[in-house]
Amino acid sequence: MVPLELPTPAFGRLVRTEAPAPAPATPAEAPAAGPAAAAPPAALLTPQQRQKADLRAICLARIDPASVAALPQEALFAEVERMIAEIADGQRIGLSAREQREVAAELVDDMLGLGPLAPLLEDETVTDIMVNGPFRVFIEQKGRLTLSNVRFRDGTHLAGIAQRIAAQVGRRIDESSPMVDARLPDGSRVNIIFPPLSLLGPCLSIRKFAKRKIDFQQMVQNGSVAPAMARILEVAARSRLNIIVSGGTGSGKTTMLNALSRLIDPTERIVTCEDAAELQLQQPHVIPLETRPANLEGRGEVTQRDLVKNALRMRPDRIILGECRGAEAFDMLQAMNTGHDGSMSTIHANTTRDAVTRIENMVLMGQTSLPARAIRQQIVSAVDLIVQIERMRDGVRRVTQLTEVCGLEGEVVVLNDIFQWEYEGEEPGGKLRGSYRVSRARPAFAPRLAYFGLDRAWFSALGEAGE
Repeated sequence: MVPLELPTPAFGRLVRTEAPAPAPATPAEAPAAGPAAAAPPAALLTPQQRQKADLRAICLARIDPASVAALPQEALFAEVERMIAEIADGQRIGLSAREQREVAAELVDDMLGLGPLAPLLEDETVTDIMVNGPFRVFIEQKGRLTLSNVRFRDGTHLAGIAQRIAAQVGRRIDESSPMVDARLPDGSRVNIIFPPLSLLGPCLSIRKFAKRKIDFQQMVQNGSVAPAMARILEVAARSRLNIIVSGGTGSGKTTMLNALSRLIDPTERIVTCEDAAELQLQQPHVIPLETRPANLEGRGEVTQRDLVKNALRMRPDRIILGECRGAEAFDMLQAMNTGHDGSMSTIHANTTRDAVTRIENMVLMGQTSLPARAIRQQIVSAVDLIVQIERMRDGVRRVTQLTEVCGLEGEVVVLNDIFQWEYEGEEPGGKLRGSYRVSRARPAFAPRLAYFGLDRAWFSALGEAGE
């Protein structure tokens, strides 16, 4: 390789001593090529964008990756900023000092961070980030999806960011292993899918980790629950009722589970089992467990079912299953039925009735020999309450049903909707208007409420809701 003939700069420790390997001649040669992976034509770039691209390319050609890895982010930014200023002056690139700093920040984010996604991750109003190829990045704010103005340079740029995310958790993502679930350092959950499975180029879905803890008071302010329902849910959590939170993707199940967990007595020992750790329990005695995928040889996988089985041997007061989606449902019901009252989990279902059916189907995935009636008896004995939450078209996540699992009549599981949200119309601003239909029937778990001294609080809240 031929050494580059460069002047000796103040930032000499970042400069390559050898010329870099040639880049692919066209975007189609890059590993992330696809229908949306190629860079936009140069004719579509403004003169300022072309100057920034030229400056970025010159800097990348001169920077030594080994030196970058040895520097902390602040020191790297200072070195890159000095390099850019010298190159811009020597090459007579007409960018202002502010624009040069922008290029420096982009380069550092590309080398160490998440590139164009960094501002979205810092914005607390953004709850989800969906990258559909390099030029279409959607975000969710206040429950609504919008197309952002964030762009990647090309598919190769996006692929590099995705591979860095996967590498942080010891995973690889490429054509031979084109799907991966990962977690960012702040706890945000990431799913990545690569070509040839994705026809748009690399695609990322990021569920952000909420830094602000949401409790029932904030849920009432947001319109997610009625004040009386909030008090009912607080009583349910304090009374160690077994609770299932049901809803669709992005409906707020984990947020509800976090709010319920804030009411758990700090003296209790809690074991959590999750695919990707999202729960934010504040109690001092919490043991979080997380699944592990198989390695490249297909060995070493630890499933949620394995975690739940192990959790039963850890002397927990409560077991909280982040999301129940398979055969671990049977072990969860067993835990609820064997002295681990107050256990909680979430599942995907459209109604509370569907949630019962889904639990039954998930148990059958691992226990095919069990008769349907035996499974339903297990469900009735184990589950006390089902909380149904939904993200509605006005962007508000609402609890639409709060249902008690009453018992079994013949082959049918009997349910009682304690609260049922009913649509009444739409406000001028687009917000949906509705009210809760309330059932004052005495619940089957009333003796449990009395045991904890919370039966009066329960019926008082129901009385206020029905007024």
